[in-house]
Amino acid sequence: MIRTELHSGWTVRAAGGPVPDGIAAVPVPATVPGTVHTDLLAAELIPDPYLGENEAALVWFHRSSWLYETALQAAPAAPGERVDLVFDGLDTVATITLDGAELGRTANMHRGYRFDVRDRLRGAAVPLSVRFDSALEYAEQVQKVLGERPRPYPHPFNAVRKMACSFGWDWGPDLQTAGIWKPVRLERWRVARLASVRPLATLDGSTGRLVVHVDVERSGLGVDGPLVAEVRVGDHVGQIPLRAGETSGMTEIAVPDAPVWWPVGHGDQPLARVDVLLRDDTGELDAHHARVGFRTITLDETPDEIGSAFTLVVNGKPIFVRGLNWIPEDHLLTRLTRDVYAAAIGRAVDANANLLRVWGGGIYESDDFYDLCDELGVLVWQDFPLACAAYAEEEPIRSEILAEARQNIARLAPHPSLALWNGGNENIWGHEDWDWKAALGGMSWGARYYYEDFPALLAALDPTRPYHPGSPSSPGHDPEAVHPNDDRYGTRHEWEAWNRQDYTYHANFLPRFCSEFGWQAPPTWSTLRESLAAEDFDRESPAFLAHQKAEDGNGKLDRGIARHMRVPADFAEWHWATQLTQARATAYAVAHLRGHAPRTTGSVLWQLNDCWPVTSWAVVDGAGRRKPAWYALRRGYAPRLLAFRVEDGRPVLVAVNDTDQPWRGTVRLRRVAFDGTPSAGADAALVVAPRAVSVLRPAPDLVTAADPAREVLVADMDALRATHLFAEDFDLAYDPAALSADIRPAEGGYSITVTATSFARDVALLVDKIDPDAVVDDMLVDLLAGESHTFHVRTAWADPQAFRSPAVLRSANALAAPAGA
Repeated sequence: MIRTELHSGWTVRAAGGPVPDGIAAVPVPATVPGTVHTDLLAAELIPDPYLGENEAALVWFHRSSWLYETALQAAPAAPGERVDLVFDGLDTVATITLDGAELGRTANMHRGYRFDVRDRLRGAAVPLSVRFDSALEYAEQVQKVLGERPRPYPHPFNAVRKMACSFGWDWGPDLQTAGIWKPVRLERWRVARLASVRPLATLDGSTGRLVVHVDVERSGLGVDGPLVAEVRVGDHVGQIPLRAGETSGMTEIAVPDAPVWWPVGHGDQPLARVDVLLRDDTGELDAHHARVGFRTITLDETPDEIGSAFTLVVNGKPIFVRGLNWIPEDHLLTRLTRDVYAAAIGRAVDANANLLRVWGGGIYESDDFYDLCDELGVLVWQDFPLACAAYAEEEPIRSEILAEARQNIARLAPHPSLALWNGGNENIWGHEDWDWKAALGGMSWGARYYYEDFPALLAALDPTRPYHPGSPSSPGHDPEAVHPNDDRYGTRHEWEAWNRQDYTYHANFLPRFCSEFGWQAPPTWSTLRESLAAEDFDRESPAFLAHQKAEDGNGKLDRGIARHMRVPADFAEWHWATQLTQARATAYAVAHLRGHAPRTTGSVLWQLNDCWPVTSWAVVDGAGRRKPAWYALRRGYAPRLLAFRVEDGRPVLVAVNDTDQPWRGTVRLRRVAFDGTPSAGADAALVVAPRAVSVLRPAPDLVTAADPAREVLVADMDALRATHLFAEDFDLAYDPAALSADIRPAEGGYSITVTATSFARDVALLVDKIDPDAVVDDMLVDLLAGESHTFHVRTAWADPQAFRSPAVLRSANALAAPAGA
């Protein structure tokens, strides 16, 4: 097998649609892999769609067509040689032409394509072109044929196999990209090639089991002899003989005392290389290389007195999932590199997460993503890419969904991090609750995919991993009998808190597994500065609202603030209030879910990341900067957690120990006045078993405030702290000037010691306001009167005193009006 990349020499030009005159006549150099947007940006022909209101200025893209062109110069096929033109990904509605002859048409960005071109190569350069037509217009035509099906947004994204959020989402832009978005190459081969290799690694006690399936394509030139595929893992070798005419086979290899792969926080992540060589009697024909990890993953859905469990079990050990939902890290996907993925996934690991859910409105992620998750021990929950809509089960949609599923199940099979396949996002819930049934009038909506097709494909191609029909859903139950979002079964999405209630609404439900919940906030200040003009720093400015996609998003932000503190009129103060509320909402929900283990066995926050600068539920903004909520999440997802919750009107202390060692110690409980005067105190022995939760109920006099406006309940143990306030911020007698700072040089930047003269809540340093590249090590620290905390700031900024500015050194104190004001 000889593979030759075809990534150079391409141009792209408009081929139709409402393209502006200055662009329509201009062929520009094209980067492959790439998209038209990134090429026109590089040629300075369009403004950056992420800035200001530029997204709206580029809506003409939606109905435009584009032509990629290059010259293909390749030697003619030798006798008995097959030559294929291979596209790993085309976005999305494409026509491929070589030397004036059409090779094929595509309409699915989630799969690859292969064309036999052996009869079209002459040695001289021949023109190769790929024309991309409007995916929107294609979807509209499919919709006319198959019928319009419910969806949450105007464009019929559910009628074309393109990344759903390409068409806009409540956190993403509506750009509708087009281009050769994955590698393209020529492959020369003879006799046979490895069409698919599926290494499936599991554990049987201490013995690793590696089952390798191979599918081969024969050349079709009359060569139909015997073949053998040799499989090697370490010192262990297996053979897959393929007799004349056979195109598939398998072998199983036992690996005694195999190194065991574990999720992060539960053990190491050793990976074993698997080599597959395809041979005939003349020698090697093709080769495939992969890495596997030996582990076994199951899903415990045992019925119990509550409903039924939903627990991921790895190597026989139940895992409490501390997860995050993952959307595409950049809307312009082809800008993503391995380094970008490494940084983004690293921020999840640094926040103590052990799972990423690849959400169903995006893509099957890149090989880099899964490779990094393998190496870091991050479990992957993989949605099939169907989201928030009804999907036709008829052609041309059906065969495309099944084809992409087959390809990607096979592609992802080796990865030990891949823990769970999920049928789609909110589609089963939508069918039950979002008035779909009347709109559908009996039309198909996707049930066959979720309940028949995907389980059948996985049973045939990858029976080693569990499958869940949808998030949320109550598996094994008729959705009309047991609601798909019932908290007693399966998975739950909690969106009533954000949409209509308050983050404290989480206390009303004890889900078995919560796979979506979250709270919005704008991006960090520096990211706003990079994406908006100074005059647009107003929550009602058109440019700011262009980056707030949620329905009544600002209204929900204001109401969320108002339930706990005053809503600031000043934009900078409002920005801090929204970020602080997001952080508190995150901490509250996570502590609630973790504190009710083992009834609840998973917390998957919506969401880790953004794909552009936007007000959203992400804890890391579109520029990769950590919001305050990221620090709240890191504390909430720490292996050990102390938190107060209210039971029967009184605070109780919850201690979570998600380690393999018992947690023993003495917890110091105090009720303290804001000025530091002690009111009550007690020490209590605390013992929490490994991977368990303990609840401590302090004496009534300790948890009953004498002056609710001026007292705080504090629990300290092993450098962890939990605090409980007896009133909302707007009724608390905070001292707004309680903080001072001492700044000293330190390695890589500065150490900033903050001291409180009165109780200070949620102390933070918003260092990016001074230096966009600055990073602080901690945030949202509660200080009692007389206490200090030293923050470490990584920065090259020359003026350390800038970091003591009141705009940088923040707390909740200044946001809440003093009592009686």
